[in-house]
Amino acid sequence: MFDTTQAKRRQGPRGKFDLPLLVALIGLACMGVVMVASSSIAVADASHVGEFYFLKRHLLFLSAGFVAAGVAMRTELKVVEKHAFFLMLVAFILLLAVFVPHLGMRLNGARRWLNLVVISFQPVEAVKLILVVYIASYLVRHRESIETRFLGLIKPIFVAGVIVLLLLAQPDFGSATLVIAVSIAMVWLGGARPIFLFIMGLPLMPLLAIAATSESYRMKRLTSFMDPWKDPFNDGFQLTQSLMAIGRGEWTGVGLGASVLKLSYLPEAHTDFIFAVIGEELGLFGIMAVMGLFAMVLWRGLSVGLRGVEIGQRFAGYVAFGISLMIGLQTVVSIGVNLGALPTKGLTLPLISYGGSSIVLTCVMAGVLLRATFEIYRAIDARQMATRMPVAGASDANSATAREREVVLA
Repeated sequence: MFDTTQAKRRQGPRGKFDLPLLVALIGLACMGVVMVASSSIAVADASHVGEFYFLKRHLLFLSAGFVAAGVAMRTELKVVEKHAFFLMLVAFILLLAVFVPHLGMRLNGARRWLNLVVISFQPVEAVKLILVVYIASYLVRHRESIETRFLGLIKPIFVAGVIVLLLLAQPDFGSATLVIAVSIAMVWLGGARPIFLFIMGLPLMPLLAIAATSESYRMKRLTSFMDPWKDPFNDGFQLTQSLMAIGRGEWTGVGLGASVLKLSYLPEAHTDFIFAVIGEELGLFGIMAVMGLFAMVLWRGLSVGLRGVEIGQRFAGYVAFGISLMIGLQTVVSIGVNLGALPTKGLTLPLISYGGSSIVLTCVMAGVLLRATFEIYRAIDARQMATRMPVAGASDANSATAREREVVLA
């Protein structure tokens, strides 16, 4: 009975989650817990809410994210693909809801949050994942049009453009730039000709330039990152503190918890500038470890996604492409801001920075990415089983022929 059961289990194709990807994601989440605990103590103490206030909330959000990621890992992607258009409608509703009085919240001059009474929610975090799912489904349904015709690019880029306009109205220039970059990259990976993308991107360039220079605070960000030491106590304050923190870390860091710049000197030490605290406390070795984990996520996501496209699991492959690029590009922007290579964008470091909706939705994205790897590996196993079956059949036929010859000779 046991052998029969085992044989039945081996009959169907078996999937598996990509182990290096899973280890890298868990490693980043664990690093986030440690660094939020270290970087938020001074902020919590200054706010008189208890020194572990932000750590407790981070653990709560991370636990909710793990549960949501578990649900995503058990959900078939064909179900998600089936509801891609409906999800995009939900995304537009969420982005418009922030402008509704009493429902949308204005913080620091921006309307990016929804007041859900118990908690606040930032819709753009969900929109990032929904956009990836929608573009992936479109690339599957209109593969030939995307690869051969310019008009095939209109719809996905138009949808992304509307989302960008809604984000600029909030305003959220960092997320808008991230959305348009990932959208163009996904369409290119879907087979679109580079010349078509270049032609379509021409009108977007002046639009983004106008958006970047239309507000005085954005212009200050653009000019201050070029020479932060020109005005180190005003416009360049954030960047100069970040650079000093990273410089103090040298090779091995000053020690976990021993950061000085996080003590009310470095603004947003537990969110936007947590990478600077990592550099100060853990040094270059800590920075390389974090960057190595993110590189592993990007590499495994893109390589498994490419394998999925090659074997016909196009939706899973495109979803893996999109989520990997979304996490990877946001990481590049966040690290670039901390190092002074890019203007301040207000983007957190995925899975590491403190956050509510950002940490939960990033966990969901990670769960969907892992599910994509599961289905791709399952399809690979099914293909391998299919190639082995004719060989088995041929050997059975040869055995039968040999037995027949023995009977005749007898």
